[in-house]
Amino acid sequence: MSSVQLEFWHLILLLIAFLGFAFGAGKLLLGQIDKRLDARFDGMEKARKESTEHWDAKFKAVLEDQKNGTEAWRSLERDFLKFRGDLPLEYVRREDFIRNQSVIEAKLDALALHLQNLQLKGVKHD
Repeated sequence: MSSVQLEFWHLILLLIAFLGFAFGAGKLLLGQIDKRLDARFDGMEKARKESTEHWDAKFKAVLEDQKNGTEAWRSLERDFLKFRGDLPLEYVRREDFIRNQSVIEAKLDALALHLQNLQLKGVKHD
């Protein structure tokens, strides 16, 4: 039988090497997370700027139109009414989702109970 003998300074070097590896891997992982977060925030900032520019242009047109007429105001009102019409199609309230999910689960439970009763009674063959 062979045995491995380590001196104390070998053990310390192995511990230092392991800690160095763990530190390097952690630093690399955190660097990647930081890059992804930066990219995500840059995208959100770009979208926010585009939205701000869009609405600034809309409101500027409305203010100019108030001086000249009311077409931009009507366009803004039409866009808002369209938004209100599309909102229920694209947004589900939490309470509505929970209610619908509860109904589906109740129906599945009733179906499972019915199948279980059929299995217990056994299907009679004529």
